[in-house]
Parts: sequence; C-alpha cells; structure tokens
Amino acid sequence: MRSTSTKTLLRTALAVTAAAAVGGLSTDARSGWYRRLRKPSWQPPPQAFGLVWTPLYATIAYASARALSRADDGSRPALRRALAVNLALNAAWPPLFFKARNPRLALAEILALDVSNALLTRRLLREDRTAGLLLLPYAGWTGFATALNAAIARHNPQARRDPGAQGA
Repeated sequence: MRSTSTKTLLRTALAVTAAAAVGGLSTDARSGWYRRLRKPSWQPPPQAFGLVWTPLYATIAYASARALSRADDGSRPALRRALAVNLALNAAWPPLFFKARNPRLALAEILALDVSNALLTRRLLREDRTAGLLLLPYAGWTGFATALNAAIARHNPQARRDPGAQGA
C-alpha cells in the first residue's frame, strides 16, 4: 500500500484552503441582514462554525490526498474532478447565502453539495476505506447545514425580496 504523498497532500491542502478562504471571506454573521433573519432555536452560536469547519477542512485535505495517493492511474483523474467539483460547490454556498442574501438559492446549492459529498465519499471509499470514512463527518455536517438553511429559508420567505433586508 502506498503512503500518502506529501506533494499530493500539499495540493489538496491548497485546494481546500482556497475553498475555505472564499467561504470565510463571504461569510458575515454580523451583518444586519443576517442578524434580522429568524433562525431556529437549534442553530449553534456563530463561533461554533469556525470550530467545526477548521478540522473538517483539514480532514477533507488529508482524506482526499490519501485516496489520491492510493488510487490507480485510471481512477485518479475522476477522483480529482470529483474533489474539484465538491470544493467549488463548498465555496459557492457562502456567497449565495451571505453576499447574494438568498437563502432559497443557497438551499438549492447546498443540496447539490450534499449530492457531491455522497459521490465523493463513495469514490473515496472505493479507493481507500479509511479516506472515505474520514469524509463522513463532513457529509454529516453539511447535512445539518442543509437542514439549518432550509429552516432559515422557511422562516424568512421575504429574505431576498425585502428591500430593507438588502441594505444591511
């Protein structure tokens, strides 16, 4: 069994860091618009998100590098594409929710991310069981985030249309 390549780990870490940076720069939980949204009682405090996402991003980078290092030459390109699509979807959610201020559009996008997570996890499981299992918390957290996004969209049907909510 091949070990995880340092070069591959560096590449996946850079790709994951880029997705995290887009998300971090697009998120503004202190905006007036966000503070005015009705949120479910079970929403974690804002600081919980950084505490959860940091180890998840590290795990995505490591698990992906591990699977890529163990994949044969025939399956490696498809695995890279699946990871790239997943990270693009991951990075797209915060701008849709926080910058576009559109919880419904963000919900549609995060549902696509959930599908991508399932496909990526399945692909990683085929290449390396441990790598695939390492992605399960990521899939679980985005499932939770999907439920949270859905609750916010349901409780705030005017969120995108309300001109007062746009200028926060």
